[in-house]
Amino acid sequence: MPHQKNPVEKIVKRNGQVVPFDKEKIVNAIFKAAVEVGGEDRRLAEILADKVVHQLELTKQPPALPSVEEVQDLIEKELIEAGHARTAKTFIIFRHIHNKLREGQEKQQASSSGNIPYKKIWQVLNWSIDNNCFSVDKINEHIEKGTYPELVKAVTAKYDADIASAAEKIIARKDQVRIVIIAGPSSSGKTTTTIKVGEHLQKMGYELVSMELDNYYFDLEHHPRDEFGDYDFETPEALDLKLINQHLADLLDGKTIQMPRYNFKTGKREAETDPMKLEKNQILLLDSLHGLYGPMTSSVPDEKKFKLYIETLCQIKNKAGEFIRWTDVRLLRRMVRDSWHRSYNPRQTLEHWHYVRRSEIQHIIPFLGTVDHIIDGSLPYELPVYKKHLFHFFPDFVKDYRENPKRQDAYIRAKRVFDILDSLKVWEDESVIPKDALIREYIGGSIYEY
Repeated sequence: MPHQKNPVEKIVKRNGQVVPFDKEKIVNAIFKAAVEVGGEDRRLAEILADKVVHQLELTKQPPALPSVEEVQDLIEKELIEAGHARTAKTFIIFRHIHNKLREGQEKQQASSSGNIPYKKIWQVLNWSIDNNCFSVDKINEHIEKGTYPELVKAVTAKYDADIASAAEKIIARKDQVRIVIIAGPSSSGKTTTTIKVGEHLQKMGYELVSMELDNYYFDLEHHPRDEFGDYDFETPEALDLKLINQHLADLLDGKTIQMPRYNFKTGKREAETDPMKLEKNQILLLDSLHGLYGPMTSSVPDEKKFKLYIETLCQIKNKAGEFIRWTDVRLLRRMVRDSWHRSYNPRQTLEHWHYVRRSEIQHIIPFLGTVDHIIDGSLPYELPVYKKHLFHFFPDFVKDYRENPKRQDAYIRAKRVFDILDSLKVWEDESVIPKDALIREYIGGSIYEY
């Protein structure tokens, strides 16, 4: 008597969470391993994934649910039985490496909070629950019920309070601090945060001088290109670290420097420079993607620096009950901004994002434990706005990258973001958003100059 098939609808993750089953994740895992050994046939990955699902349907009897580990075991089995030994070996290696990484993370979390701001994340989640914006469904409810403008006001007040708290900490160390470093990953809101911290400190009687380290990029022509002709200017070494440190030391010594100007549209420093001098009653503000990177400010003693970190600590669940990734929110922000401010179209931003993530993991996250204050730059109302600007691009992204073995990072990311935006209602009226709001750094219409 043949076994009865039972459709697989749920799966148990390693942490015990039950989430919707997604065959596409199996396809992506197989195809990624195949690409590593020269494979380019995504259809074959889909056929093998169908076999894995078929085995699950035959072997799992309700109410039992398959686990991630069981699925991975079946992937190995199907690859080997189908004669794809090299792909199977690559998949096994991937699996082993990820297990080791998880073990290391678990050990670190057991002994220390490490570089994960658990307390701050809990505060953000608690606020999101209290303000009924902790899921895509809840945000859609705000739009349906007409309470979206009230959500904008509440988020704005929360962010402003966070800024004020940071300013108070800086003032508490006013006798020592000469430089305030505002750091964070790409499109986390560093520039707006820098301006707003400056405004608060000015109200307290302190004169501020802003020094944007983006002006210290080397000319783009000196950067190496990858196989797609893309530049990697996300690494700290893309900046003139030697000149930055010399200028910082000179400023603290009371000397006048000639700060360069960098033009992102031409990819070159301009001929003109801007003179700058730091007086004794002034504090220098640094807005930099890599402000926490040690060699960036090694010429300045630690006691003279106040390190502030901003991240989009988004605590919103998608339709599957999983938290939306912070990096996906920042990707959308950068897509909007790059399209009107830096002459990049959204496709270029998406294709470049793997550089952004690699640099964040290497040069930002490891230093998070050294900061003096963390600001949450997430805006629970922002995703419906980005849907208006960007959603029409994503069907083509998903279609174009799906079969391209060299663009699987872009495909997986595009599909994930497409699903998020597809599940959200759109918000059209940007007039309800304050002109000094952080989101204006990306959508435009700000009272600030960026």
